[in-house]
Amino acid sequence: MSERVAAIDCGTNSIRLLIAELVDGQLVEVDRRMTIVRLGQGVDATGAFAPEALMRVFKAADDFAAVIESVDRIRFVATSAARDVSNRDEFLTGIEARLGVRPEIISGEEEAELSFRGATMSLDLPAPYLVADIGGGSTELVLGDQNGVRAAESLDIGSVRLTERHIATDPTSPAELAAITKDIDALLDGTTVPLADTRALIAVAGTATTVAAVALELPEYDRNAVHHAHLTAADVRRTTSWLTTSTRAERSAVRSIHPGRVDVIGAGALILQRLTDRLPVDALTVSEHDILDGVALSLT
Repeated sequence: MSERVAAIDCGTNSIRLLIAELVDGQLVEVDRRMTIVRLGQGVDATGAFAPEALMRVFKAADDFAAVIESVDRIRFVATSAARDVSNRDEFLTGIEARLGVRPEIISGEEEAELSFRGATMSLDLPAPYLVADIGGGSTELVLGDQNGVRAAESLDIGSVRLTERHIATDPTSPAELAAITKDIDALLDGTTVPLADTRALIAVAGTATTVAAVALELPEYDRNAVHHAHLTAADVRRTTSWLTTSTRAERSAVRSIHPGRVDVIGAGALILQRLTDRLPVDALTVSEHDILDGVALSLT
């Protein structure tokens, strides 16, 4: 017996939809789509969703509504950007009116656990493995094994948050990169997740998949080529160096970088590099399966 479900994840930078059939507890993908909405625009500075950001996410929800009419169950989760804003009710009510489901504003810990479940569902790697989910507003670190999560933490560093906080020049100045690096290192130094125990690193979400696409020199974004791609620490350093020192125009010319990530990918890549550099592993696996898959699996 199968059931069709829809999982929606709304983060700081993008909103994503997965429609899948649940067959004997396994996911069979039917449709997957993503729209850059930059819901977290200005949130770090103002503590509220900008009106134009809400309009973008509502437009995306209207588009999603047209393709989820035939599903049996829906779960909509919202993450970092929605946790502390003063006008969250406007967001929640607007989404519910369009999709018939009220978003769940999940904690960083639940976000980490859902990311872990989605990322590891089809991988066989040495344990314990660390799942790193670098988003627009936060980064989730989850250490675990075949039995589940051992330790998890949500850190307030993300590609959009750090870009808005520190970057004002094009290309990014050395001083700006130093300020971003200081923020990243401060939180990584203080994490409660025992990074030294890591035996394999799995990187998920748009920052990691974009870094992989650029490192692999793909002529355009190819989800199949990126999924389970293997990058060495040297690949990450080389790619991050280019992403953080290139101009916006140079990044825009690379077709494997989504236009909505062009201005924030440098900060995101730097989070990935600073994390990779301090782990006792010299490579990582990139996964297209992430929190979205974890949300769908939670409906089993």
